[in-house]
Amino acid sequence: MSLQSIADMRKSYELKELDEKASNELPHLQFESWLQEAIDSKIPEPNAMTLATVGSNLRPSTRVVLVKGFGPEGLIWYTNYNSRKGTELAGNPYASLQFHWVELERVVRIEGCVEKVSEQESDAYFNSRPLDSRIGAWASPQSQVIPSRTTLVTQAAKYAAKFLLNPPRPPHWGGYLLRPERWEFWQGRRNRLHDRLQYTKEREPSEHWIRERLAP
Repeated sequence: MSLQSIADMRKSYELKELDEKASNELPHLQFESWLQEAIDSKIPEPNAMTLATVGSNLRPSTRVVLVKGFGPEGLIWYTNYNSRKGTELAGNPYASLQFHWVELERVVRIEGCVEKVSEQESDAYFNSRPLDSRIGAWASPQSQVIPSRTTLVTQAAKYAAKFLLNPPRPPHWGGYLLRPERWEFWQGRRNRLHDRLQYTKEREPSEHWIRERLAP
């Protein structure tokens, strides 16, 4: 494919609309509705989201993770605390998330502060994972340079022999919770006049969400 043909790629977004009156006053309930629709539509990995963090060098980095829980308090995912994202969150706890459901012509963006979930919550989720995934959490020094794939295979065999069927949760592995301060719901529309609804949290005089339309 040439660069010119990429520049000429176009799509008209015409599936749905997003109106203030039809949307939920609470962003986590609007998200729940959209996520359920994505699941019902059989979209591949509807729980996949891009996580953006910023390092001490002020350069952003992104990667795809899977949301494993959500509610009024925020969204949860699990990972290695010593990974690049974990190191960057330790230095700067602010992050953003993005869901892109291509088939539904929708995007959801969330921004907020991140904190670790409790050890009990991390333990419960870790113990619910398949055995191979639990062994993998021990075997992989995530984000570190390794000599070859053989290193991973050897480490996996080592920890499988050590823990057998009951590997405990590694101390460097667990969950994060992003507490949203801003949500944006984007629905593609014809002629690039997309619908964008922004929810921002107002703390004074009381905590509630302000819902506003943004220009596309």
